[in-house]
Amino acid sequence: MIVLIAGASHTGKTVLAQRLLEKYQMPYLSIDHLKMGLIRSGQTKLTPMDDDLLTDYLWPIVREMIKTAIENRQHLIVEGCYIPHDWQKDFEPEYLRHIRAWRLVMSRSYIESHFDDICKHASDVEKRLDDDCTMEWLIEENEKELQQCRLHGCDYVLIDGEYSVDVDLEEM
Repeated sequence: MIVLIAGASHTGKTVLAQRLLEKYQMPYLSIDHLKMGLIRSGQTKLTPMDDDLLTDYLWPIVREMIKTAIENRQHLIVEGCYIPHDWQKDFEPEYLRHIRAWRLVMSRSYIESHFDDICKHASDVEKRLDDDCTMEWLIEENEKELQQCRLHGCDYVLIDGEYSVDVDLEEM
């Protein structure tokens, strides 16, 4: 099984991937690690700030890694913000039946009520360098994410009220 975890920045994608790794002993791939490896090695001239261009650059690589894992009957969690909303178009039905995907989205009211907590937990799994997240930016990014989820029919977890994100893979 392949599990895709996507969504806006600071929504807890990496934390959820880490929890799933611990619970199910499934390895996970952080697309951010792949991104930084390619940038630091000079394999691309893109920078960490080139989000849309990075999606176009990284997704074909990640997509083919997912296909390889499925063909080898391997489980894999893939997390990151560089998974396009229309990712399903890139897979034949025999691949799609092995993939489960969720996008994490925070509501405006959640962000407004919990912004300090969001910032406090930003480095729970990996240390964020130069984290200049603002409430306005986070609200804008999550509203765009929700709009795109609805437009493309993506499964998403809306974080509203208390932060409680869990995915039960045994039900699948």
